[in-house]
Amino acid sequence: MNDPMNDAFAARRRQQAEMYGDSIDVLAGKVQQLMGLGVSDLADIIGLSVPMLHKLLNAERVGIGNQVAMGRLTRLQEFADQLISGEAGRDEIPLTLAQIKASTTPARPSRVTAVAGKGPVGSQTRNPTSPRRPVVAPGTGEAPVITQTSLSYARSVVGRHIRPTPANRWPLLERFTRTETWVKHENHSPTGAFKVRGGLNFLERLRVSGMPAPSGLISATRGNHGQSLAFAGSRYGVPVTIVVPEGNNPDQVDAMDGHGAEVVEHGADFQAAREHAAKLAGERGLLMVPPFHAWLVEGIATYAAELHEAVSGLDTVYVPIGMGSGICANILVRDLLGLRTEIVGVVSAGAPAYALSFEAGRPVSTESADTFVDGVACRTPDPVAVDMINRGAARIIRVSEEEAAEAMALTYRSTHNLAEPAGSLALAGMLADRDQVEGRRVALVQTGGNCDIDTLTRVTADIT
Repeated sequence: MNDPMNDAFAARRRQQAEMYGDSIDVLAGKVQQLMGLGVSDLADIIGLSVPMLHKLLNAERVGIGNQVAMGRLTRLQEFADQLISGEAGRDEIPLTLAQIKASTTPARPSRVTAVAGKGPVGSQTRNPTSPRRPVVAPGTGEAPVITQTSLSYARSVVGRHIRPTPANRWPLLERFTRTETWVKHENHSPTGAFKVRGGLNFLERLRVSGMPAPSGLISATRGNHGQSLAFAGSRYGVPVTIVVPEGNNPDQVDAMDGHGAEVVEHGADFQAAREHAAKLAGERGLLMVPPFHAWLVEGIATYAAELHEAVSGLDTVYVPIGMGSGICANILVRDLLGLRTEIVGVVSAGAPAYALSFEAGRPVSTESADTFVDGVACRTPDPVAVDMINRGAARIIRVSEEEAAEAMALTYRSTHNLAEPAGSLALAGMLADRDQVEGRRVALVQTGGNCDIDTLTRVTADIT
C-alpha cells in the first residue's frame, strides 16, 4: 500500500521544484557542498527563521510567503547552477552571497529562465518578431534603502573601478568660509563626477538581478549621468543610448561618445530630452534608466561613506541637487551611521523645483529651468526624492547665477581644482549660509569638474 503521508511529502517536494528549480532539501545540499553554507547560514542569506527553513526542508510546507525571500532563494539557485556549470567561479562566492543577502528585489511570478551572469548583460538575443516595449528595472519608483550589507556590497562593486576620492582642507578657501571646511573631490573620479558610482552599481545590480537582459540601456542627461552609464556600459558590455538637449555641453557629448554611447540630441531642455528617451525606449525595446533610482543612490552613497570615514564629527554637509540622488545618498548614509550631521541642499535660483517642493512639502514642478548651472536644471522633481529630502534635509538654499559663477572662480583660485557649474553650488550655498555654520566642521561636495571651455571662459571673464 502507498503511504499517503509519504505521497504528500513527495507532492510538496515536486511543488517546490516547480517553484524554485529544486526542492528545498536538494538546494540546501547544493549550497552546502558548493558554498559551505549550513542551515542557519542559508536561513540568514534568504532572510527566514531557522524553524521556517526546517519546515521547508522537511516538506512540511511549500511556499515561503515572503516575495523578497523568494527572490533571494531564486538567485541563490541560479548562482549554484552557475558554479556547477563553471560560468561562475568560487572566488565570486563571498561577493555574490553578500549581494543576495542585501537584495530587496521581489520574486517574479514564475521562475526566470534566462540566467543572469551568462556573459555580459544585454548579450541575450531577442525574438525579432516580439513587440518592442520599454523594459523596466526592478526597484523603479521605489524609495532606496541602504543597510550595512548593501553599502558594503556597493563599495566592493564601485571599488573595482574607482579609488576613493580625496577629502581635503584648503587654507585659502577657509579664509572665505571662516570655518573648518573639507572638500570631497568627486571631480577626481574617472568621469570627473560622482555619478559614475551609481552607473557602476546599477549595471552590477542589473547583472545579478535575474531579470532577462535587455538589448541595451537608454537615458536622458545633461552630462554626468550619461557619462556614468556610458562608462559602466563599456565595462559590462552593454550598449548605451543617451539623449541630451540640443546645444548641450559639447565636451560632455564627446566624452559620452568616447565611452561608446550613442548620443541623440533632442529638445530644448532636460525634460524634453527625457520624454524623447522614453519614446525611443519603447520603439527600440531598451531599458529606460531614470535619473533617480534606488540602485543609483546605493552606488552614490559610497562617496558619502568615504567622506565620513575620512572626516569624523561633521556638523554640516552641503550637496547640490539635480534630480536628488546625491543628497538622498548623503541622508541615507548619515542615518545609517547614526550621525547628527545636517544635510543641506543647494539649487540654482533659476531652477528652484526642489526648493519649492521642500517649502510646500510635496513635489512642485516649474515651467522652466533657466540657469547656466546645467547639472541642476530640473523642472520636474522626482516624488520619491522629494519625500526623502523633505524628511531628511535641514534646509535647501537657492543661489543666484552670479553666486554660482563666483564660487566656480573661488574654487579654482583657492584649490586649483576646476568645478563645473553644478560642482560649485555646494560652496556657493555655504557662502550664502556662512553665518549659520561659522565655527563648525563643514564639508562641501564638489560633485564634478566637467566644465566646457566656453562656459569657463565666460564665467572667468565676468568675474574678472
